[in-house]
Amino acid sequence: MRRRQWGADRRTDPLPPVAAPASDTLITLGRLGIVLTVLAWAGYLVVTVISQFVNRGFGGMRFTSETLVYVAIMSLLTMSSLLYLVARQGALYRTRAHRRVPRAVLDEAFDDRQSSMTVLVPSYREEIPTIRMTLLSAALQEYPDLRVVLLLDDPPNTRTDSLEAARSLPDQLTAWLSEPRDRFEAALERFEDGETDQIYVIDEYRWAANWLNDRADQEIVTDHVDRFFANQVLGALAEEFASVADAVEKADAEDAVLPHSRLRQLYQRLAWTFRCEITSFERKRYASLSHEANKAMNLNSYIGLMGRRFEPRETPEGLVLVPSPAGRMEFPDSEFVLTLDADSILLPEYCLRLVFLFGQPDNHRLAVAQTPYSAFPGSATRMERLAGATTDLQHIVHQGMSYHDATFWVGANAVIRKRALDDIVEVEHQGGHEIRRYVQDRTVIEDTESSLDLAIHGWRLINYPERLSYSATPPDFGSLAIQRRRWANGGLLILPKLWRNGRERSQRGEHGSAAQTWLRINYMASTCWSSIGLILLLAYPFDSKLLSPLIVLAAMPYFLAMASDLKRCGYKRTDILRIYGFNLILLPVNLAGVVKSLQQAVTGKKIPFARTPKVGHRTATSLLFAVSPLLIIGFSVFTVWRDWQTGNWGNVAFAAVNAAAATYAVVAFMGVRNVLVDLWLGFVEYLYKDDRPREAVTSVRRRKVVREIAEPAWQDVLYRGAAATATGQHHADVGGPFRVLAVPPAAPPQHNRRSADRSVPVVANSVVANSDRAA
Repeated sequence: MRRRQWGADRRTDPLPPVAAPASDTLITLGRLGIVLTVLAWAGYLVVTVISQFVNRGFGGMRFTSETLVYVAIMSLLTMSSLLYLVARQGALYRTRAHRRVPRAVLDEAFDDRQSSMTVLVPSYREEIPTIRMTLLSAALQEYPDLRVVLLLDDPPNTRTDSLEAARSLPDQLTAWLSEPRDRFEAALERFEDGETDQIYVIDEYRWAANWLNDRADQEIVTDHVDRFFANQVLGALAEEFASVADAVEKADAEDAVLPHSRLRQLYQRLAWTFRCEITSFERKRYASLSHEANKAMNLNSYIGLMGRRFEPRETPEGLVLVPSPAGRMEFPDSEFVLTLDADSILLPEYCLRLVFLFGQPDNHRLAVAQTPYSAFPGSATRMERLAGATTDLQHIVHQGMSYHDATFWVGANAVIRKRALDDIVEVEHQGGHEIRRYVQDRTVIEDTESSLDLAIHGWRLINYPERLSYSATPPDFGSLAIQRRRWANGGLLILPKLWRNGRERSQRGEHGSAAQTWLRINYMASTCWSSIGLILLLAYPFDSKLLSPLIVLAAMPYFLAMASDLKRCGYKRTDILRIYGFNLILLPVNLAGVVKSLQQAVTGKKIPFARTPKVGHRTATSLLFAVSPLLIIGFSVFTVWRDWQTGNWGNVAFAAVNAAAATYAVVAFMGVRNVLVDLWLGFVEYLYKDDRPREAVTSVRRRKVVREIAEPAWQDVLYRGAAATATGQHHADVGGPFRVLAVPPAAPPQHNRRSADRSVPVVANSVVANSDRAA
């Protein structure tokens, strides 16, 4: 359990699921802020820049270059500020337009149509209590046909206690839910047989509320996430059931008789809440599946198996899954797939409300529905509190992006129509094995690229305007640096797909708005131009005459709007100043992510997926990211001294603000002691040499010896063929991300796909006897 810091989050309750409608004043001020930003920027160009050229001429190459670079930087930063205001305004409009669907309407809709759903929870060396809360929040979804699959990605041959505990977790949770599941299934059956009436439903809901309250009291609470799960999942569901029991009891006291259909829905609700099937799957146990170390291929491996049966078979390369209609392993298909990170928690009505949205008449081409995750309240560190504040601000931005039809899939949680995934699947074959990619793994921001793939194929994405999901935020600078560096990597590589999306939309006769296009460009590329621009502003002594009060005026609506949003999310208005310093010390992190994108673009080599550490102790910061904030502070102080001597007062003020903000961020968020420890560890690691004595290496020229080829085993000859085993080097073929088996793959389903996008399956002759195929 982390020690609680001064300045940590004092909130105990989360924000309400449905935001209060924006007032007329708030909307009017938002419009004025947009207009003021545009006018102030236009005024700056006319009054300051153009007048400088008129009065001084071009003033030589240096002044001209400085002016053009400065104007370009400030234009891009102002555009990002303006787009925040545009997205925010869209979110305000949505709060006024949204009306929550009544519970009775949901129950009636699912009484007639019950769509199946599979929840996929990818996990890599997560802590068991974290996985347990995630799985239970998914299992208690009040959904009629739900299957939860824990996708364990730990190395299967490492017999660790945590892996064994994770493997046993589905069975433990199934047993944990068995008592209410059996009770309410029997109650529903008795009702359908006509053996009960509305009096009995009161007792059942009372029992369910008491059972959930007892389980909430038994939860071990060590931090704010545990408290949230106990109160907002178990406790909130218990409170909901108790309220239903009270309502039915009052109706009975007034001699009101509920319709038979409504009583059936109430019994079904209890049965559905505890009916979920929980299981697990490990792709790395099978040589026929991808072993690439990223979340996307963990998801793809399982999604590619859904709707089919397989027979596990031992081969010289390991255990493989052979497609077979009578196979022992069945992977049920479903209409919807819910992807859920192992550190996220869903509120109980998440699935019902989002799937209900899919069923609306205008949403037949809706592929992804999600509620962008919010931060858990009550964090114990200042860093986690401020990281949570930026997360809650991003929730507002994403809601506004949906207003302009510029939604991006946020990978922490989302309900996806399986048919849409079949439309964007890419199929490749490795030696006869079929590898299906639904979620792109070309970059480490796989959800962003898949969003554009769906849009290219004519599908829509939407952010549901409620807060129904929560996810953990990094509690220290070390883990935050890993997360934000990954987020900054990949956006530039995906930009070309945006142009392709525009062409495809034009061919379909669809025309997106300018706001949609610029919001998407800003989402993918703003980290690049913001990081580079701020670095230049910090490092280069631009002419102070280029700075104008109009520039400050253009930025004011952005800062005032963000301060207002922080207040509405339960934070302080002054946190806007802390966020400025927070972003300053993250500049090197973001820039490193941009450099990684450029590295991948040049080399064509994938950047490894860096998992955000989720540990109870502190994550150390790398030497580069530990020393960079100190360099920013030092250079800002030097700039103050240098420009003070020359009378460059605009740069003096800018550098002084940066020095003060970065110093506060280092002290408050990184911690002086932690910085010193990280500097020492990084320095020692850099200088460390293995002091063990090495044997002297003597070069000896030897004659070339012809190696004798060992006779291959009969299993290898039958498995690979005589030609493949003739050289004796066939064992080298098993390396790489895929292991292969020559089995003719089944073609994936094709829905609304253009012929140019369809992959033609390569059929190889099978060397494995398959009586089912022969028949």
